[in-house]
Amino acid sequence: MRIITIVGARPQIIKAAALSRVISNNFQNIEEIIVHTGQHYDKNMSDVFFTELEIPKPQINLKVGSSSHGSQTALMIEKIEKVMLEYSPDAVVVYGDTNSTLATAIAASKLHIPIVHIESGLRSFNKKMPEEVNRILCDHVSTLLFSPTKSGFNNLLNEGFSKEYSNNASADHPNIYHCGDVMYDNSLYFSKLSDENSDILEKLKLRNEKFILATVHRNDNTDSEIKLTDLFSTFLEITEIHQLKIILPLHPRTSKMMEQLLDSKLLKKIQESNLLTIINPAGFLDMIALEKNAQLIITDSGGVQKEAYFFKKPCIILRPQTEWVEIVETKSAVISDTNSKIILEATERFLSNPDLEFPGVFGNGNAASFIAQEMLNQFS
Repeated sequence: MRIITIVGARPQIIKAAALSRVISNNFQNIEEIIVHTGQHYDKNMSDVFFTELEIPKPQINLKVGSSSHGSQTALMIEKIEKVMLEYSPDAVVVYGDTNSTLATAIAASKLHIPIVHIESGLRSFNKKMPEEVNRILCDHVSTLLFSPTKSGFNNLLNEGFSKEYSNNASADHPNIYHCGDVMYDNSLYFSKLSDENSDILEKLKLRNEKFILATVHRNDNTDSEIKLTDLFSTFLEITEIHQLKIILPLHPRTSKMMEQLLDSKLLKKIQESNLLTIINPAGFLDMIALEKNAQLIITDSGGVQKEAYFFKKPCIILRPQTEWVEIVETKSAVISDTNSKIILEATERFLSNPDLEFPGVFGNGNAASFIAQEMLNQFS
């Protein structure tokens, strides 16, 4: 059986590694061709990136580059269609909710190639987010839909999908599954690699020190003077109240917008702070080391929210909603948006009461094996 896996950004390559790993180890009768659309150019994706994480490089890079949503998606559709016509896959695998995911869904559905959507069913219920539109449209032309969570599975049922299983699924009669999260599979694997290879705790002299980890990169937060000011003022207040370091790997977008939008007095306070420690963007294994050793994680990243949960860390979510509702329901995470009062209260509560529960809502670490076997059942 031949599949084409299409990714468009570094986080998708990392997600796809879970499936590639089980195919390589246990499913030699599946041939996988990995295509990178080039949606995001990432200078951190060097040879070291692939070697360090023990993940396969994409065999094909379409080099579409960044542009407006419409131009980028149109160019990807054209190039992805050519790849599919050349390689004639039995199915195409996509992840999550990027423009690469949407372009693949459109191209494959027109060619009647079955679409396997991993991370299906996730909903923020906010269609102003381009990701929300991408994931909904992809779900509704897919043949196999693998949801990482029970709530994602229920979202699909609420949208009219049937939970009746078919041995011969199609786009008109798709199968939906609650299978667990491939990133939980990855977290178990990469956690060991991080322990062996990351030295960031030594570099930052954090090995025996308590600290908070924070990340800010979503344009809703970075492009608003009010929100960005509120966030950095709150970070400084947290460090002063609790005398704890906040480690902030700074996204290039955030750095640029800080210079443009923040008041010069606030920028000076940030630069002079001994406790708000801004570092360069962290590699994946370094990020895991920071997550595993932090007392608390404050983030607007969907992936970091989940990783906080995987490593049993409380999380404050700097967004008005989350697709990962389970982590909020378990009370191990709080949605704060950029509301300083909520952030400060949640920080106080989580630091003073670290005894939280983290039930296994993201599966048992074998989601990728389940997906590979089900693709074989359906398409071989």
